[in-house]
Amino acid sequence: MDDLRGRWAVRGSAAVAAGLTVVAGLGVRAVAGGAAAKYAGDALYTVLLYALAVLVAPRLRPWAAAAWATGLSWAVELGQLTGVPDDLARRSTLARLVLGSTFNPPDLFWYPVGAVLAALAHLGARAAGRRYA
Repeated sequence: MDDLRGRWAVRGSAAVAAGLTVVAGLGVRAVAGGAAAKYAGDALYTVLLYALAVLVAPRLRPWAAAAWATGLSWAVELGQLTGVPDDLARRSTLARLVLGSTFNPPDLFWYPVGAVLAALAHLGARAAGRRYA
């Protein structure tokens, strides 16, 4: 029972983290512009994928979640080379937000930055949870 309760606690934390990440991404776009907002958005995109991975698989270890989120981010970015995301983005705001539209090589650097920050936050939260449990 404690294991089940623990997984739901992790899922709840991941859901809150996902929501806060979306708010942070929208906030960065609202208050900053240019490269700073773009690359912060890239890192936050991967943080969101990280949180969603933990939400779905609460037993996922932090570095495994970071690798998964980075890999998916890279796959989406490389998929932009096909032109399909650009076509979908012209028809759907949701597709534009999820898939982007054009390939940008520096994005490939910022995705793992977000993943590492998410993993470090996750590790910190786990350590704090053990200290106060």
